[in-house]
Amino acid sequence: MEVKTRAIVLQTIKYGDAQLIVDFFTEKLGRLSFMVKIPKSSKSKMKRQLFQPLMLLNLEFDHRPKASLQRIRDVAISSPFVDIPFSPFKLAMSMFLAELLGRATRNEQANMPLFSFIEESVLWLDRAREGFANFHIVFMVRLTFFLGFSPNLESGVTGDYFDLEEGRFVSFVPTHTHYLNKEDSLRMVSLFRLSYETMHLYTMSRMDRNRCIEVILQYYKIHVPGFPELKSFSVLKELFA
Repeated sequence: MEVKTRAIVLQTIKYGDAQLIVDFFTEKLGRLSFMVKIPKSSKSKMKRQLFQPLMLLNLEFDHRPKASLQRIRDVAISSPFVDIPFSPFKLAMSMFLAELLGRATRNEQANMPLFSFIEESVLWLDRAREGFANFHIVFMVRLTFFLGFSPNLESGVTGDYFDLEEGRFVSFVPTHTHYLNKEDSLRMVSLFRLSYETMHLYTMSRMDRNRCIEVILQYYKIHVPGFPELKSFSVLKELFA
């Protein structure tokens, strides 16, 4: 079946000297993996730089449902980046979020609202000129709403502790260890309500920001089966001193 779809690059693995295995989240079919041959000719459309983290592409391919790896027939940039490739901060964020998405959407089928959210978020980051230091935190929180384990924000009105297993605030210390103390819980109430447009109003030190990311990653580990340690987090920790 011939398919034309927009797609977001999540992960690229080198395979031999001239091939790549690329994981995509596609608009029409959800998660798919492709074997991509990179010709040596400079005139070829199939270039390595097309398959960088979170690149927004148009794909054309013959979909084979039983094949573990698809083959691209044609590829083109859907929305070209203007700043992400040239900003060390945005590059580090894109690598981190691509790894996060690769793990959190592993079995995701076609999901138009999720695809639109990712695409719109990536374009917002690319075009932002300032005030984006908390972008990845807001993205991680908002992503939970599309993956089905979003926190219950209303419970924060009366609760003192955030129960990571239940995804809600409670007024008592849970019997398990997966909860936040009062200080971290209070910070979470504010973070859960941030948007890309308002996040620049919430100032944090690098230490506070990294602590927030650690907490949110812990939340993902509880709610996404097999969610691992993210290798790119170590790079992200050094940003925005």
